[in-house]
Amino acid sequence: MTVDQNPAGSSKGNVLLTGGSGFIAAHVLDCLLDHGFDVVVTARSDEKGQRIVKSIDNADGKKQASYVVVGDIAKEGAFDEAVKSANPPFDYVVHTASPYQLHWDDPVRDCLDPAIKGTTGILKSVKAYAPSVKRVVITSSSAAVLNPPNHREVYDETSWSEITWEEGVEDIKKTYRASKKFAEKAAWDFVANESPSFDLATINNTYTFGPIQRSLPSLEAMNTSNHRIRDMVLGKMRKGIAPTAPVFTFVDVRDVALAHVRAMTIPEAGGNRFYLVGGYFSNPRIADIIREMPDEKLKLKGKLPSKEETEEDFPDDHWRFDSSKAQRVLGIEYTSLEKSVRDTVESILGFKGA
Repeated sequence: MTVDQNPAGSSKGNVLLTGGSGFIAAHVLDCLLDHGFDVVVTARSDEKGQRIVKSIDNADGKKQASYVVVGDIAKEGAFDEAVKSANPPFDYVVHTASPYQLHWDDPVRDCLDPAIKGTTGILKSVKAYAPSVKRVVITSSSAAVLNPPNHREVYDETSWSEITWEEGVEDIKKTYRASKKFAEKAAWDFVANESPSFDLATINNTYTFGPIQRSLPSLEAMNTSNHRIRDMVLGKMRKGIAPTAPVFTFVDVRDVALAHVRAMTIPEAGGNRFYLVGGYFSNPRIADIIREMPDEKLKLKGKLPSKEETEEDFPDDHWRFDSSKAQRVLGIEYTSLEKSVRDTVESILGFKGA
């Protein structure tokens, strides 16, 4: 089932965006619409699909979005009907759908299979039923790049996690990392072995901060990276700032969204990974930024420990990163930590529910 948001107008092309209710996908959707594309988002239910399209700011009357229900992305042929039913045919596909949570009852069933089969499934469907598609962009992760605890001195797009399948199955703390590595590997292998008419680009973003999406049902449903900012604003760290580890790198979600759109359309981006890191952060640094915001609006009194009570925990020997490829090829200008945190706080304070 699809639901039109508004009448069709001039368009730069038709895009299928999977995982439409997710944090990154919501910002990719905004960016695609702002750039003049028509978008069909996948959602796991009619309720979620309707919430997505109803949340779109359509003040100019030109933005067009619709949704299609794809319940189980790991199911064989899950995306077939979504791809077949496109009218006009799709020009591009952006695949963001992938499971993420802190605990798995069954690592293979709940995480590894949906991530890997969902990725290869969308590629199979596009190859079989959407010859008009020029490029597929996949949201991967820095989890497919980094190799803790044996870190490289400098990470870039040539870096791959060395996690094994056995580690991902046997240790639930490593399951998500394994899912991102093996899903991305499967995508590159598919293109190499199947020689489809489209090419591929992947976005390997690190911890992602930034304004919450409009279609968010509750603050409890926020993306995990933003939880630390939410918890500070809500006073959940009043007795002490939580440790930052294990990740000390961030990128703003709006930079990630723009990277997806430019990776989709810039010819030179095809065949490339893009490691997106805007800079370093720590929870104490985030707390400092929040403390400097006007308190008459935040009403932070008693919600955060004082600066004097907060000890910086950024490690002296932290590894380095080279995320300049996205700057060179995609023209990304990374958002500062200060702006990203402030805008995230503002969006949390303005949250009214979906």
